[in-house]
Amino acid sequence: MNRRFRNFFALLWSRPDPVLAQAAVAGELLVAKVRLGLATLLLLIPLLDSLFFPVEPKEAIVGLSLTGTTFLVALIVYFVISREYNPSWFSFASTSFDVTLVSSALALFLFMNEPHTAVNSKVVFEGYFLVIGATSLRYDKRVCISTGLLAFGQYFAIVYFASTHWDLNSPKFAPYPYGMFGWSNQVARLIIMLTASALSLALVSRSQKLLQLATRDPLTGLFSRGYVDDRFAVELSRARRYGTVLTIAVIDADRFKSLNDTHGHQAGDLALRRIGELLSDSFRQSDTAGRYGGEEFVVILPETDIAAAQQKLECLRESVANAPIALATHGEQVQVTISAGLASFPRDGEDAAELFALADERMFQAKREGRNRVVAGGEVVLSTADSR
Repeated sequence: MNRRFRNFFALLWSRPDPVLAQAAVAGELLVAKVRLGLATLLLLIPLLDSLFFPVEPKEAIVGLSLTGTTFLVALIVYFVISREYNPSWFSFASTSFDVTLVSSALALFLFMNEPHTAVNSKVVFEGYFLVIGATSLRYDKRVCISTGLLAFGQYFAIVYFASTHWDLNSPKFAPYPYGMFGWSNQVARLIIMLTASALSLALVSRSQKLLQLATRDPLTGLFSRGYVDDRFAVELSRARRYGTVLTIAVIDADRFKSLNDTHGHQAGDLALRRIGELLSDSFRQSDTAGRYGGEEFVVILPETDIAAAQQKLECLRESVANAPIALATHGEQVQVTISAGLASFPRDGEDAAELFALADERMFQAKREGRNRVVAGGEVVLSTADSR
């Protein structure tokens, strides 16, 4: 049970996929733009309420202060995000600020001796749902969870403080322009708040699942070519920004056509599945292993220099060579080997196409030199000969 709970917690609190994390930058920028638009619209609410609804002037002032502060924060976030500054903590900080901003506006009513406004606000409380809903644009389950819990905790603290420091149903507060206090109403608000957080979490989880379904190779379970290309661009951009190294490996199964011709395509599929399993088991979660097409595979290794990457690929090569594949017919076994070529940023180049082409050519060099080997450097002799 404890193991299942740990696995469940690890799944909920896992980092977002890097491609989704990159999309979250656009989401964070969109939130900043939405803040600006909402701030403008919210400026009209106190005015409209004063014309058509009985709203206390104090709440209107708080609403104007809230929208003004939100407008300023939106400008700052927009300025920062538009310059591609998006550390892992930024989404937590921006959503935490938004939640705290709403809570601060409600808490201000307590210091103004307006406890009923704090717990029954008709203008400010809805800000929690705007903040919670916007978490789904960050594509990070951790942000959805932390934001929902923070909003729940802060609002509960406000309600508890108000209920213990004032007799909220005392006749002196009559005629109760914001309604009498009741815990049943507050519990309902808290439940709705948690429900909104759960919906945002479900949206993000669904996005991650759809990304996996759209980016996985059905035969090997590895990532598809399109995802690998997108991930390579993301990781290369990150390596440039933070001055780190990055290595890409191009891997190809040796004599795969001969295997298919001799034993049939079913044997070829078994070999590809086996290589895929070994690839999945041989690299870190932060690495990206994908099937690039046919019998060719690609591995992206962030923050890994070419020497360390070569050691990992040598271990993979030995694992594949020492793992005979049992065929379904007659209990026959076949042996498969791989050849691999490596290229590293920034040592071998800075352009994605350049790095991939060099790793691919080094893979062909490994085949020309006898197959079942890893080539990580040295002079590359260009050739168009088929060495597979």
